[in-house]
Amino acid sequence: MARGVVWAAVIVAVCCFAATAVGAMSSTPKLGGTWSGKYSGAFSGTFTLTWTQTRSRLKGTIKLSKPAGTYGISGAVTSSGIRFGAVRVGATYKGKVTGLLSMSGTWASPQGGGSWSAHRLLTKPKTTVK
Repeated sequence: MARGVVWAAVIVAVCCFAATAVGAMSSTPKLGGTWSGKYSGAFSGTFTLTWTQTRSRLKGTIKLSKPAGTYGISGAVTSSGIRFGAVRVGATYKGKVTGLLSMSGTWASPQGGGSWSAHRLLTKPKTTVK
């Protein structure tokens, strides 16, 4: 009887571990914050993304070097990729997130398209020296 209880406990533990591992693999990446990147193709330049994330939804701004300006963006992220757009510029972006610090993909607009890549900016807390 004791041997049966031990085996039952082992089976429960293995099932719990497997469920946790599957849940972790399919979770949505956390992308809120500031990202710096570059794009090439029909236009080439740099950008800074600043956004917030609510579940899988992204909302914020993108500052482009060309066409110069700061534009509103919105999009979504899943375990398999990211999609977002800058409506006033007419550009849409899609790609993949790699780890916690980088992402890359392709972009398209009425004037053409190309590729993009970005990395998360890690900011240090501001400290005051007295």
